[in-house]
Amino acid sequence: MELISIEAGDRQVIIAASAVPEVVWFGEPLPYSSGGDTDVLLALIDRPIANASISQMAPATLLPCEADGWVGPPGIEGAREDGSGWSPRFARAGVESTPTSVAITAVDDLAQLRVVTHIELTASGVATVRVDLHNDATTDYSLQALRLTVPLPNDFGEVQVPEGRWVHEYHEVRVPLRTGALEQTNRRGRTSADKPPWVMAGSTGFSNERGAVLGAHLAWSGNSSIRAEVLTDGRRFLQLGEQLLAGEVVLSSGETYHSPTLHLATSTTGLNGVSQAFHDYVRSRPQHQRISSDRPIHLNTWEAVYFDHDLDKLKALADCAAEVGAERYVLDDGWFHGRRSDNAGLGDWWVDPDVWPNGLEPLITHVTGLGLEFGIWVEPEMVNPDSDLYRDHPEWTLGVSGYEKVLGRNQLVLDLTNQEAFDHILRHLDSLLTNHDVSYVKWDMNRDHTQPGSGNRAASRGQTLAVYALIDTLRERHPDVEIESCSSGGARADLGILERTDRVWTSDSNDALERQRIQRGFMRWFPPELMGAHVGPGVSHTSGRTLKLGFRGTTALFGHFGIEWDLTSASTEERSALATILQLHKTHRALLHSGTVWQLDTVDPALLAMGVVAKDASEAIYSVAQLEIARYGVPESLRLPGLDPQARYSVSLTLVADTTVGLAVRQPNWITQPLAHVPGLLLSTMGIQLPCLDPETAILIHLAAD
Repeated sequence: MELISIEAGDRQVIIAASAVPEVVWFGEPLPYSSGGDTDVLLALIDRPIANASISQMAPATLLPCEADGWVGPPGIEGAREDGSGWSPRFARAGVESTPTSVAITAVDDLAQLRVVTHIELTASGVATVRVDLHNDATTDYSLQALRLTVPLPNDFGEVQVPEGRWVHEYHEVRVPLRTGALEQTNRRGRTSADKPPWVMAGSTGFSNERGAVLGAHLAWSGNSSIRAEVLTDGRRFLQLGEQLLAGEVVLSSGETYHSPTLHLATSTTGLNGVSQAFHDYVRSRPQHQRISSDRPIHLNTWEAVYFDHDLDKLKALADCAAEVGAERYVLDDGWFHGRRSDNAGLGDWWVDPDVWPNGLEPLITHVTGLGLEFGIWVEPEMVNPDSDLYRDHPEWTLGVSGYEKVLGRNQLVLDLTNQEAFDHILRHLDSLLTNHDVSYVKWDMNRDHTQPGSGNRAASRGQTLAVYALIDTLRERHPDVEIESCSSGGARADLGILERTDRVWTSDSNDALERQRIQRGFMRWFPPELMGAHVGPGVSHTSGRTLKLGFRGTTALFGHFGIEWDLTSASTEERSALATILQLHKTHRALLHSGTVWQLDTVDPALLAMGVVAKDASEAIYSVAQLEIARYGVPESLRLPGLDPQARYSVSLTLVADTTVGLAVRQPNWITQPLAHVPGLLLSTMGIQLPCLDPETAILIHLAAD
């Protein structure tokens, strides 16, 4: 058996290249290179055959085959109309490799299928895997599933998966990995808030800072499936793939199915190692370079005015935005034809002359005259039945003939796989961006797919690809316009949509208490500059909870900062305090949006701590948030990772706006007397004693190297 090694950064992938490749090793480099001690390495991993087993152990390849004796779910499921081709067995047909990549072609002459597996190791340490499945026969091949399989080390005993819902995204659940399977299937037609396609697996008890961890993320914005399983022979693995609906992929002669790309990263230092690899990977992509490290601070109009678009009110809101230091003004839902509520108007993407008799120009001119950029909200994938578009073309919606179509938020899904519908929407969006000084688009998608048919065939996958194509075409025509991915908040966040967008609206919740955990889950995979994080009013729109401005501001500080608040109704004191928070963000945002993110382990589960450390460790900011009543009367010491152990730091406390530390007979001295010349080694090993904090309070600890 041939072994191929690829290396990049501080990671190595060793692949057994017999047919479809098998990952033998992924992690820190071993003393092995291609053509080296192959016999020795193969001897070390040679497994026995147990009694009552078949005589040949099926390899856990990236696409394991039932025909080889694999008893888990096969990597490929499908068949031809006559039933043949349902159980392929591949043989290697060719290998192409570079020091950092390999592509292996395998064929099954009987099934007349050909598979090309592409593996690349990036400088960030993230490995990417994708598969091309070719139909080489003259008859059609119906593909039911293609799952990419990743073996796990024997000592991996837990998996961490996300769960959530609207305004409660990205919460993390830990599940033991034992004989049997854990499966999460998403059929919502978008990444989803409850089952996004990513998973962490690791040694039992892995944490932010400790343990061996492998992270897997499928770059796909539609239906998906994740499976974690332990076979009775002890082998354990992850499987990720697109969840196909019946009949969605039928390959005609010569056609090819391209799988979504699977991204993988490993760490021996806990979850942080995986997250940091993914952050470096995302930041290294060419499309990430178009966004500045000085991300413009938003004011979004939604929670300020909702559908009540009054020019004088919107101008006054822009005045307040400029006064406090915002740099971008985003006009949300309600500006287009017939849109006075969420019951009507979607699909009619032209300015409503009844509300805007002189068009949007008076507002845009006012906003840009204040030195702010102008952005606008759209939801191009949807249509209201009460719209001119639907009345003219009811057939341009996803569904199946003979069945009543199911509404969601008073809307249907526009069938963008229909070329006429696609061209119609493209024409109107192109006109909007061509004829107005728009620098930013908030692209929303507010409902799941339900019976998503086009021409009576399942089309959820096709719809996702059409959305990609629509955004890609607009980007080509308007390369300087930033696009935000919004989907009922954070229900479409993945590396597929982020190939073509510049930000994610993390959640419709601006409740800072809820946001603390939402943002923690988001930053597992994505760097903070892609995380929309806004300060809302004192009373949360989604939860009704009342929180202090300091807690709200500190929580939003690390992300792509914004405001979701009717500032015309805020007091002079509130606006002044908000202006101070915005200035604090501007002072530190180059660090916050380029540094290394560290999620910290804490003893108290109600204490969340994280930090961002400059790449050269010259500066750092850590956030410490007490969400509920502290578990203990005296809080813990907090280790501050990522610092230069040889450097010395000044350490100071920042209390944002109305933040205060908690009641105590005496707080630590450093709270009022900043420390100087503190060795980094002490701060990262012994840590710093935290003060007593009240619930719903967050403080900032700033460090600067001497």
